[in-house]
Amino acid sequence: MTIFLGVAYPLLITGIAQLFFSEKANGSLIEKNGKIIGSKLIAQQANDSLFFEIRPSAVDYQTIPSGASNLGLTNKKLYGTVENRKIKFIKRNNLPEKTIVPSEMIFASGSGLDPHISPEAAQIQVDRIANNRHFLEKQKQQLYVLIKKHTESPQFGIFGEERVNVLMLNLELAP
Repeated sequence: MTIFLGVAYPLLITGIAQLFFSEKANGSLIEKNGKIIGSKLIAQQANDSLFFEIRPSAVDYQTIPSGASNLGLTNKKLYGTVENRKIKFIKRNNLPEKTIVPSEMIFASGSGLDPHISPEAAQIQVDRIANNRHFLEKQKQQLYVLIKKHTESPQFGIFGEERVNVLMLNLELAP
């Protein structure tokens, strides 16, 4: 059993994964100019005002200690963190004070590594990006087209919601 379950079975599964799902089995890595720049599966922080902002992370986007803060909804520290994120998001995007900020922009994901935001969260950021890039109206409209292009449907059409992979979106804006 040790040889079968400890050696043969893992080798068989690894071989099948490499044969039929090699991109996914190897981490869905993204390469640009011959250099690996990230993974489609893991969020990367983008603080530059010229790019779309990613969902916050409780673990500062580190893969080893990935996870949530484990603070409950009634915890004052979580409440303060969420309020600060909300205020910063509204200020950074020059939105009215009473704007309802999409929840994924103020709450970290369970893993702290979720690379997706809602299309609405991306669209709220268009004016900021267009202004900071000195875009004309036509170029600004292209940002909406990019968001639509990178909007993924719910898995199997029923699980989850529409989402936008921010890394893939930001790669379109990178020089």
